[in-house]
Order: sequence, then structure tokens, then C-alpha cells
Amino acid sequence: MLPLIGLIIGLMIGLVLNFQIPEVWSVYVAIVILAGIDSLLGGIEAAYRKRFSNVLFITGFTLNAATAVALTALGQQLAFDLSLVAVFAFGIRIFKNLGLIRRYFIQSIQKRIAASKTIK
Repeated sequence: MLPLIGLIIGLMIGLVLNFQIPEVWSVYVAIVILAGIDSLLGGIEAAYRKRFSNVLFITGFTLNAATAVALTALGQQLAFDLSLVAVFAFGIRIFKNLGLIRRYFIQSIQKRIAASKTIK
């Protein structure tokens, strides 16, 4: 629940404030956004498994974002787009977590339907 609340608060702040991101930072901001989406979906998936931990969520986001930003900075110094490595890794994890969330959601709906049929 905490990740969802954080997302909603962040979206509301972003919509209220008209903040322009400098073009130089755009790659870094995009990578951090991907890290946030990955952590959010990982947190939701962990909550469905009843294994969510605030400490793991916060440290996971921080470490993922810092590593991705460091790779991006190194890539820019080498004139090689290492941010694609982070995009690829986060992309795989985002779609994996979406699939797991969808599976848990459908299973919970199926259990409710089965339970309502046994009650009648």
C-alpha cells in the first residue's frame, strides 16, 4: 500500500508544480523513473505474496536507482549509451512483475468466485 500512496502523492505534486527538467538531466530522470516503477511493481507483487518489507522496498529502490544512474554517467563519460542496460533490466523486471501481479489478481478473483459458489 505504501508504494501506491507514494505514487499518488508524487503524481499529484508533479501535476501541481510545473517543473522543467533540464535536457542534460533527462536521461537520468528517465532511469530513476524506471527504477521507481520497477520498485513500485515489485512492492505490489511482494504485498500480494504477503512478503512486503518497507526496508527492502526503500533500499531496493535506492540501490537500483543509484546503480542505474552510475551506469548512465559512466556511459556518458565513455560516449557509449550504458543507460540501455538499465532500461533493458528494468523493462524485464517490470513486465515480470506485471505478469505476477496479474496472476495473483486473477487467482484471487477465481478464489472469490469459487467461494461464492460453495456458499450458495
